[in-house]
Amino acid sequence: MVKAAAALLSLSCLATFAAGQTADVNSSEQPRVAAHRSSSAKHDVGSGAGDIGKGVAKGAGGAAKATGSSAVDLVTLHPINAATDLGKGAVGTGKTVGVGAAKGTGKIVRGTGKALRHLF
Repeated sequence: MVKAAAALLSLSCLATFAAGQTADVNSSEQPRVAAHRSSSAKHDVGSGAGDIGKGVAKGAGGAAKATGSSAVDLVTLHPINAATDLGKGAVGTGKTVGVGAAKGTGKIVRGTGKALRHLF
């Protein structure tokens, strides 16, 4: 009996809620498409410097992690694993720093180009 009353109450609430929602067919507004805004020259140069800094920081973190892992392997008398960890850390550091530098330099060059274009 209680279940039937709860079901009836929930159906009536659902019907009331659904009746209150009507679609406006004669709407003259169309959805707005967001236009792509280009960033300023200052923003490009600043974010480029930030990308270089992030790459260096991530690279330093990776190098520290690999060095620590290598030291643990040396202490536990696993010299081959120590050399492998150190090599992987060096390669990962180089890759991370290189990617950050490339992205950052690209953004700085783009920002410099925008600034020079405004001068001429």
